[in-house]
Amino acid sequence: MSLKILVVDSDSERARLLERTLSGAGFSQVVRVGGGADLVEAVRRIAPDLVIFDMALPDRDALEGVRALSSSAPRPIVMFSDKDDPAFVEDAIAAGVCSYNLSGVSNRDMKAIVASAVAHFRRYARVETELAAANAQLEERRIVERAKALLMAERKVTEPQAYRWLRNKAMNDNRRIAQVAADLIKDQDADGLLK
Repeated sequence: MSLKILVVDSDSERARLLERTLSGAGFSQVVRVGGGADLVEAVRRIAPDLVIFDMALPDRDALEGVRALSSSAPRPIVMFSDKDDPAFVEDAIAAGVCSYNLSGVSNRDMKAIVASAVAHFRRYARVETELAAANAQLEERRIVERAKALLMAERKVTEPQAYRWLRNKAMNDNRRIAQVAADLIKDQDADGLLK
């Protein structure tokens, strides 16, 4: 697996140990930034495939960095720490960490950790995309239902007739039914009359 990895660590000696472990696991493209760096800017500039946070003790500043990355420059994120804190693990996962691990892993374990973090991130991204599509579809249905109700009230037609009117208008205008319905609602909201 050829990945560019960004290591975020304020301790240079600990970062060098992690870089050696990554190199031993077959990851040759490793770039390091200090903990105080603007992470979003660093990720945009370096364009890593994966980000690793390495720290002695988990801290809330690191979680803010994870949240910022997750919302503006999403990448698989792995976190290593010297301390096992179940509450912090929950917070880290909620912030966007794909894999939380104790420091000192072997080369073999590193490969598995990176592979599982990437797979977890891809799965989550797929679920997010599917959820957004489902929400958009539900919103379109809600708009079409509202437009049908407006047509039924104003023109005294049945539901199938209102839908047929929307469908025909969409076909004639070479647009989607939801677009026609949204315009109808907007026009009605603007002047209170159906055109």
